[in-house]
Amino acid sequence: MSGLAPAIERTGAAPTETRGTLDGPIGFAISAAIVLGLAGLVRFIDLNLAGWFPGVAWLPSIEFPVYAIAIGLFGGAILAALGLRERLAAAFRTEFFIKVGLVLLGASINLAVIARAAGPAIVQAVVLISTVFLTTWWFAGRLGLDDKLRAVIAAAVSICGVSAAIAAAGAVEAKKEQLAYVASVVIMFALPLIFIQPWLVTQLGLPDAVAGAWIGGNIDTTAAVTAAASIVGDDALAIAAIVKSTQNAMMGIVAVLLTVWFVYRVERKPGASVGLGMLWVRFPKFILGFIAASAIATLFINTAADPKAAGAIARVAGTDLRVWFFTLAFVSIGLEFRPAAIREAGARPLLLFGAATLLNMVLALALATFLFSGFTLD
Repeated sequence: MSGLAPAIERTGAAPTETRGTLDGPIGFAISAAIVLGLAGLVRFIDLNLAGWFPGVAWLPSIEFPVYAIAIGLFGGAILAALGLRERLAAAFRTEFFIKVGLVLLGASINLAVIARAAGPAIVQAVVLISTVFLTTWWFAGRLGLDDKLRAVIAAAVSICGVSAAIAAAGAVEAKKEQLAYVASVVIMFALPLIFIQPWLVTQLGLPDAVAGAWIGGNIDTTAAVTAAASIVGDDALAIAAIVKSTQNAMMGIVAVLLTVWFVYRVERKPGASVGLGMLWVRFPKFILGFIAASAIATLFINTAADPKAAGAIARVAGTDLRVWFFTLAFVSIGLEFRPAAIREAGARPLLLFGAATLLNMVLALALATFLFSGFTLD
């Protein structure tokens, strides 16, 4: 996301909130200690809760993302009540933690799996993004929403949530208030889906590959996708990561197309140039790390004298470290959540986002079932 910062500054758009953080290393150290302490508490609870309550049969089915988000929300509420959350937010880096975790996830996925899943993932991404974006754009017009707000909402709900909203805001020069609003609505819809969609997966009896493709195609933010898929299982998480990463890769293309559309049609600025370099600026570069980690791990295991030992080493990076970074990300989701922005939301954008999310959920399920039935990670 760092590549988007210059574009946001040029357009006047801004991240979802202004951080009034404590300056210097002391403030950052306190903020980091909060995130690490809460993440450690999550891991401690996850490892011991079932043993504390052996008679509760359903406890083992609750995975660490649930504890992490709940503890993050609780910690965020305490900091907000004390008036300290904004000042101690320097280390609440959800996107950074999730991207590092996804790169590490690549180390646990055979490169051949990524290659086999790329075809159906690309088909699903193209159909989903084009259908949901255009439908959302049309419905927003019927509701009389501003063109810039239409673009930011349509990009957020059809691609990848806050990341796509930021990219779209930079492309169309949206107001920072519009970006903050959409980011808040994205989180409001994504949080319940983290728990609802895995429950629906169980009720529908979906295989892991279909479940992962459905979660990756429907839930808007990468962090929420990772949390929901983690609840289902590692195989579902692997497919969800590939599908969501494929959608993320489309973000740069959509941002450039939005820029061209607004420059030449909506705002009618003849002669303005739109360079292909903008595509690289908006491209989510962590995807390259995800693929590189998979390629390195695959080569390491296949060429090692002891493949079992090599596989164990790869699993430490691909699983153990990944779980820690994901835990840090899920805690940060809770710490960064701000209900006040949701209370200020108007009815029309909420109606639009809800309808678009429902369309995305149904279409993503149909595509995942059609494209990923019978798909295995072996």
